[in-house]
Amino acid sequence: MDKTAKRIQHWQSVLAQKWHINAELTPLDGEYDLNFRATTEDGAGYIVKVMRVGCDRWLVDMQVKAFEHITARQPQLPCPMVIPATDAASLLTIRDENGQERLVWLLGQLPGRCYAHIAPKSEALIHELGQVLAGSAMALADFHHEGLARDFKWDLMRAAWIGDEITCITDPARREMIKDIHAQFAALMPALNALPKHAIHNDANDYNILVTGALSAPRRVSGLIDLGDMCAAPRICDLAIAAAYIVLDHARPEAALAALVAGYHAVYPLTTGELDMLWPLLRMRLAVSVVNSTLMAADNPDDPYVTISQAPAWRFLEGNTLHAGLLAARLRAACGLPVVKGAERVQAWLEQERGNFAPLMGCDISDAPLGALSVEQSTWPQNPFHMPLEEAARVGAEFEDQGRIWLGYYHEPRLIYAEPAFRKGPWKASDRRTVHLAVDVFTSAGTPMFAPMRGEVFVAEYRAGHLDYGGVIILRHETPQDDPFYTLYGHLDPEFLDRLRVGQVIERGQEFCRLGDATMNGGWAPHVHFQLALTTEGIEADWPGVGDPDEMYLWRAICPNPAALLNLEDEKVRYAPTSKHDIREARQQKFGGNLSLSYEDPVMLVRGWKHYLFDEWGRPYLDAYNNVPHVGHAHPRIQTVAADQLKRINSNTRYLHPAQTAFADKILSKLPDHLQVCYFVNSGTEANELALRLARAHTGAKGMVTPDHGYHGNTTGAVDISAYKFNKPGGVGQSDWVELVEIADDYRGSFGRDDPMRAQKFADLVDPAIASLQDKGQGVAGFIAETFPSVGGQIIPPKGYLAAVYAKIRAAGGVCIADEVQTGLGRLGAYYFGFEVQEVLPDIVVMGKPIGNGHPLGVLVTTREIAASFDNGIEFFSTFGGSTLSCRIGHEVLQIVDDENLQDNARKIGGQLMAGLKTLKAKYDCVGDVRGMGLFLGVELIRPDGSEAPEICAYVKNRMRDYRILIGSEGPKDNVLKIRPPLTIEAEDAAMIIEVLDHILGEVA
Repeated sequence: MDKTAKRIQHWQSVLAQKWHINAELTPLDGEYDLNFRATTEDGAGYIVKVMRVGCDRWLVDMQVKAFEHITARQPQLPCPMVIPATDAASLLTIRDENGQERLVWLLGQLPGRCYAHIAPKSEALIHELGQVLAGSAMALADFHHEGLARDFKWDLMRAAWIGDEITCITDPARREMIKDIHAQFAALMPALNALPKHAIHNDANDYNILVTGALSAPRRVSGLIDLGDMCAAPRICDLAIAAAYIVLDHARPEAALAALVAGYHAVYPLTTGELDMLWPLLRMRLAVSVVNSTLMAADNPDDPYVTISQAPAWRFLEGNTLHAGLLAARLRAACGLPVVKGAERVQAWLEQERGNFAPLMGCDISDAPLGALSVEQSTWPQNPFHMPLEEAARVGAEFEDQGRIWLGYYHEPRLIYAEPAFRKGPWKASDRRTVHLAVDVFTSAGTPMFAPMRGEVFVAEYRAGHLDYGGVIILRHETPQDDPFYTLYGHLDPEFLDRLRVGQVIERGQEFCRLGDATMNGGWAPHVHFQLALTTEGIEADWPGVGDPDEMYLWRAICPNPAALLNLEDEKVRYAPTSKHDIREARQQKFGGNLSLSYEDPVMLVRGWKHYLFDEWGRPYLDAYNNVPHVGHAHPRIQTVAADQLKRINSNTRYLHPAQTAFADKILSKLPDHLQVCYFVNSGTEANELALRLARAHTGAKGMVTPDHGYHGNTTGAVDISAYKFNKPGGVGQSDWVELVEIADDYRGSFGRDDPMRAQKFADLVDPAIASLQDKGQGVAGFIAETFPSVGGQIIPPKGYLAAVYAKIRAAGGVCIADEVQTGLGRLGAYYFGFEVQEVLPDIVVMGKPIGNGHPLGVLVTTREIAASFDNGIEFFSTFGGSTLSCRIGHEVLQIVDDENLQDNARKIGGQLMAGLKTLKAKYDCVGDVRGMGLFLGVELIRPDGSEAPEICAYVKNRMRDYRILIGSEGPKDNVLKIRPPLTIEAEDAAMIIEVLDHILGEVA
């Protein structure tokens, strides 16, 4: 028996003797002590703690009694429970297998994995961690033990020891940084020493926090473990230590800190003084960490882990750009506390004086109308990623009334802040500042303005950037209680630069500036951006006039509604976007329950542009899913054509109109010569329903052969040939005139890619289907298939498959129908239609809504012979199929594909995406297959055994949505990611998809 087995056997025997627990023991990692996981036959779990030889009894006794104290005070906390031995003792002295005495104790095992190893580390999870830390602090507040007064290096109150060791940091810049952190800590000590001290955990690092939940299951804090570093200190030290680990390598450390302190404050309220200490204490903890690890590296030069372990701390210390003052305001705001000292008094005084301020515009504006520039109610700008000066100069033109004053809302999400400067990340779909933090007053250029109250010039400058402030003035004011606040006036005529100086006093009612025109005010229609701020900490250099919608808890607190200074009521000028929650509730009440919503957290989308969508707060989403807006959302040429035709006439095919034949000519120019007759309908569903009628009229038979898990529409006949619908639980089941054949999936199907005859073998499966229809007397009217099955999992059938199938169907007297709703019109890049890839000539081709870019339009094209068979004396008529409006829109869509080279774009960007996806397949075992062509792509996700992984697919799809990328999922088991964007998608967007997908697959791995 080896040494380890002998040790395990010994402690198993001890566990059985002293605790009457029979269990299997598994060694766990431990820096100094022995730790074992004990698992009983019934699945119960324990942690056996065997302390190192010579361990001080007081240290272990303190931990045991602290855990018992937490259990007594806060039994709901996820902290391990001490399990007494059969003699009721919690801490035993027992000889080990070598005869040496050890201190031994037993804890109940908690579920979960270390926080260090879980992803994502969401703000909701961090908020809950704050709550757990607060609960533990409350529980320990009245815990007393002589060991708490220990003197050791990890007590943050004693962290000044690093001052004598800073010279170990050899890099000059790093050494100066640590000196600065140490100096700030020293300045903080008097206030810190004044705080009450009690027992704290003191080491809530990412290995002492356990978390449950995987994939789409919510992450929950399941354990706060290891009291080995506990000591007595102010509670803010405990929170700062946890915060120091939370921020490391976090993409949004400021948001993580806000979530942590908000969770803590909700359970154990903090003071503003404590919150203001968090940042310097956090940095000091990291400074202690890097100094300590540097000293250890000097003592252990052959241990690379010592150096590696300090890398995240240095990355944060050197890489973060957080401003201490602004962060303090953020943390205060997250806790619902005044963002700066006196903030509540300023707001109370402004409320008291409402109606008494000098009129900014020299007149009463209480009756001035409001004009909405919101995402929902405005179409400014046309392109939400770039607004040229000529458009900016006309913003709000619809509200202009001969220079009469009108107002723009406070708290209004707008897309007019279109330029890259308003983005908070590298991508167009990155977080973006959209929410207006001021009230706008629009009127004629040159209009004078008057100070609402006495103030002194804090800033007077000219900002010449595109869509910047132009002339801008900031005044500093004080209340009678000497509390300062600030007002900003933007988009001014810079003539004041010759008159005003910083520190100059402006009296109440004094004229001090004028509105600028578009040549001098940043390029905007004449107006003043009037903003109130309670602090300038962290925003001195670039006062934001617009906030991130996900940070409005902060910006509403720093820049509250300035209505009082305009002698207006807050409600008059405060914008309230439509509530997504209310809309969802109304939808549930007024629509059928089987009307589905995408994503666990559905999106409410109110604007679109090209391959981007915007929600009610102006958050951008990269649309990598919706194929219907074929040439992009809100295409200006389609807008123009639709508006033009609606000014004229929108009639139907019972009347002659050149738009009908022009549209037909354009379609036929893209198709093989034998397809010569067009039918215009309202949708792909209606076109497929019509295809069934044509096939039956031409053949005299009724039976149809179609691949399994296909989808062709939602009418009765279309559902009957859509196994994706009729075979679902609650579906109508398979009709006797329909025969299904296995989908030609050479990844998961009966015949794999290593079989050179797979195309013929899949095609041969049609033979028994034909025979069955004939035996039932149904005959063979035809074969219908999505050329590349989409709901079947973005399948690309092997070359030669359709040729062999078509030959068999035609030999049986049937016609061949190509449903090109998903694949047609250039989406495949190298081919305009999917049937071209298969080198076949269908008898009927069906196109759906992409040909109308979302306008309800479908097209069926067939041969003259089949059309003649259908022309049986009964009129075919679709009221809006072939309307003049639809024909012009459809023609314009096809023309745009040509004019903008969108088919070639599909080839290029599709190739970029495919290359990136193949790289991810090689990197991650959960990616089983990558397939597709052009901008018709699928990623099949699998479990370790190769089976379908819908749970991974659902997780990835929803996480992509979290990153503002919309993709779908398909396949019989819903385990295939579907990437099918508008054809306008660009290289930058493809790069974002791959980068984000890489990150999320890494979370899965």
